[in-house]
Amino acid sequence: MTTANRIVRGPLFIAGVFILAAIGTGGSSSAQQVTQHAALQPDLQALQDNAKPRGQIRKPRVATAVAATDPAAPATSPKPVKKPQLATAVDATDSATPETSAKPAKKPQSARGPYYVDFRARTAASYGHAFVWYGKTSEKKVDVAGLHPAGDEVPYILGHLMWVPSETGASYGDLDPQYLTANYRVYLNEADAPKVFAYIKHLQATSPLWNAQTTNCTAFIGRIATFMGLKVPFHLLRPENYINELKAINGGRQTAQLSPDAERY
Repeated sequence: MTTANRIVRGPLFIAGVFILAAIGTGGSSSAQQVTQHAALQPDLQALQDNAKPRGQIRKPRVATAVAATDPAAPATSPKPVKKPQLATAVDATDSATPETSAKPAKKPQSARGPYYVDFRARTAASYGHAFVWYGKTSEKKVDVAGLHPAGDEVPYILGHLMWVPSETGASYGDLDPQYLTANYRVYLNEADAPKVFAYIKHLQATSPLWNAQTTNCTAFIGRIATFMGLKVPFHLLRPENYINELKAINGGRQTAQLSPDAERY
């Protein structure tokens, strides 16, 4: 009985060992498969991520916000900032902008006085004659003063060699505009005009002689211009050239103002 049991149990024992070995081998294979599956899981996940369309992958908003404020972010990442329109409006109304706000300054107009002295030159049989008109702008009447030899041709010829008697009023052609070759008019105010006119009459009364080189017509009107505060050219010029030069060296100024000591003559 014992021997028979041993015979039966022997094959069963051997069969059980084989079954356990099979189970152990299967368990080991399952464990290895689990381990391999876990190891391949990241690769599978990466493949699935790559398989997705790139347009569906959104950039994290937090990272974008950080990159926009990060000083180390590349210069191309922030969007261009538009200039505020308020600054443009301020610039357009800024008082420091001369083109838009500053008004053009008007040139000061020279105040012409009611009186005048007109330095004039006209043609003559020789080299011409220089004289002055003076008066009030609102009146047609003019006074004439100029130094010239008294008489006709003989005093004029002798006057190039010596002093001859003179006249200081109007001569032939002084009132005729067709003989005019040059003129320069200077205006005087109410206070200065009487002084200038009195000086002209004083010259007329104290100029009894004429000479072509010294006390001639251009020297006579030059003394009037000097009294009025004007610069004068050299008197040995032809009358037309003298008037033009007188105007040029005074810059074409149209007004004159007397100095405080102008009454002394």
